[in-house]
Amino acid sequence: MAVATSPATGHVYGVRRVCAIWGVARSSFYDARRQAKRPRQSPAGRRGPKPALTDAELLAAIRRDLARSPWTGEGHRKIWARLRVIDGIRVGRARVLRVMGENHLLSPHRSPPRPANDHDGCITTDAPNVMWGADGAVIPTVENGNVTLFIVAEHWNAEGLGWHVAEHGNRYAAAEALALAVSQVFGSVRPDAARGVSLRHDHGSPFMSEHFQNHLTFFGMAPSFAFVREPETNGVAERFIRTLKEQVVFGRIFQDIEEV
Repeated sequence: MAVATSPATGHVYGVRRVCAIWGVARSSFYDARRQAKRPRQSPAGRRGPKPALTDAELLAAIRRDLARSPWTGEGHRKIWARLRVIDGIRVGRARVLRVMGENHLLSPHRSPPRPANDHDGCITTDAPNVMWGADGAVIPTVENGNVTLFIVAEHWNAEGLGWHVAEHGNRYAAAEALALAVSQVFGSVRPDAARGVSLRHDHGSPFMSEHFQNHLTFFGMAPSFAFVREPETNGVAERFIRTLKEQVVFGRIFQDIEEV
C-alpha cells in the first residue's frame, strides 16, 4: 500500500491506518516523502567570515595545551583562557567547548538535579555598606596543590573590599578576608566598626563556623544566608569570582601560592 498513490489526490492509499498504528502524524509521513524525493545538497557552510583557525588547527592547539598542563581533567574554560593568554589564540569559548565535546576531551560529569525555584528578588543595594558578599574559590598550583582565595565584595558596585589567599581554606582564612574588608572601608577593626552591614554568604563550613560568626558579631554585622544549592542568591560574590577566574586565573599556570 505504501507505493500505491491516488492519481487524483496524490495521497498514499492506507496511510491513515498505517500512521495510526505507528502513532505518527500523516503530515510527518508526507514531509519525509517529499524530503526523500529532493536532490541531496551539500550541507550549508559556516556563516560570516572564516575564522583564523580551522577546527582541525584548533583541535591541535587544544591537544598541545592539554599536554603541557600539569593537571588532568581540565575544563574548557581554562583551556580557552590559556589559548588566549599564553598562545595568543582568540577563539570563542563556545567553539572550544564544541570542539572538545566532539573529540571526547571533556571530563565526564553529572550535574545533580535541582528543583525549579526561580527567584525574582534583587540582592544589589542602592547605597554602599548595606550588604556585602563573601565566598571562596579554589586555585590550583603546581607546588602547593589547591590553595583557597576568600573574597568580600560590595553589593552596591561589586567592588572587591577584602581578600586572603591561604593553603588551607578554613575559618581563619575566611575571617582574614573579612577583617581586611572592614579595615579597608571603616579604617580599623574595632568593635562595632561595621555596625548595620549585612554579610551574604553560603553554608560552607568556614562561614558557618563559630569563629567566623563571632567575628561578624564583634564587628556589629549580621549574617545573611544564601539558599542551599542556589548560588544565584549569593550572586554578587559568585560573579566576582567568575570574572576573576576568567580574566586572571584560567589563563595562567601558577607554580606556588606566592604567584597566586
